[in-house]
Amino acid sequence: MPYIEVEAGVHIFIKDLDPGNGKPILFIHGWPVNHKMFEYQFTILPKFGFRCIGMDLRGFGNSDGPWNGYCYDRLAEDVRIVIESLNVEDLTLVGFSMGGAISARYMSLYSGYKVSKLALISAALPVFTKRPNYPFGLPKEEVNKLIYQTYMDRPQMVTDFGKNFFASDVRPAFRSWFNSLGLEASAHATAMTAIALRDEDLRKDLQEIHVPTGIFHGEHDQIVPFSSALQTHHLIKRSILFPFDCSGHGVFYDELEKFNYYFTQFIKDK
Repeated sequence: MPYIEVEAGVHIFIKDLDPGNGKPILFIHGWPVNHKMFEYQFTILPKFGFRCIGMDLRGFGNSDGPWNGYCYDRLAEDVRIVIESLNVEDLTLVGFSMGGAISARYMSLYSGYKVSKLALISAALPVFTKRPNYPFGLPKEEVNKLIYQTYMDRPQMVTDFGKNFFASDVRPAFRSWFNSLGLEASAHATAMTAIALRDEDLRKDLQEIHVPTGIFHGEHDQIVPFSSALQTHHLIKRSILFPFDCSGHGVFYDELEKFNYYFTQFIKDK
């Protein structure tokens, strides 16, 4: 089942590494990349008996890119349809950055349907941008600049955005590969989801999450500051914060072995 239809004419790409009996994990990628960003988790977790499932959000990777449907409510509904179509139980839902925000909206809208555990990695929560009653996050003007660059020079935008992604000395070949994932998205989806990132507020959503939740966040994150992770930890009552003192936004690779260890332990724990 490489594609799942989430509405008429809109198909979501699914990468199911092991459609057998392993405990399922559904990965939701960040902006503006796709499921391939989790390559260095997909090569490890199946060895522990986990069924790793990646999906490309609409407009990203190999999924269809319709003109509409890029608010968090619609993206969360796509996640619900994918989960129902896969017919999985006892699911661990994993969201990175924007994928973490979409995962939180899913948990709120659908009462955590089928999900028994939630992992939020560098999640764009509770709010991605600063506002009068929320002093953390990026200034809205910076996101507006990303949107403008998307329409004027998207390759340069992806390159510039990628410079702030990792705190470690990432090799040029890896950085080039990772940036290329952002160019697999449609320009329209990239811009529209940036608007959602800029404007959505998930503080109320987080209070509706009642499953064990792991928050994995780099202390040197320049895209979603660590202070935001502290706010998320405060709002989700059954959450555990895993700080990474040598990581930026790309915590899944900055401290790869450490991240994979704690991430695997969190998923394995009862």
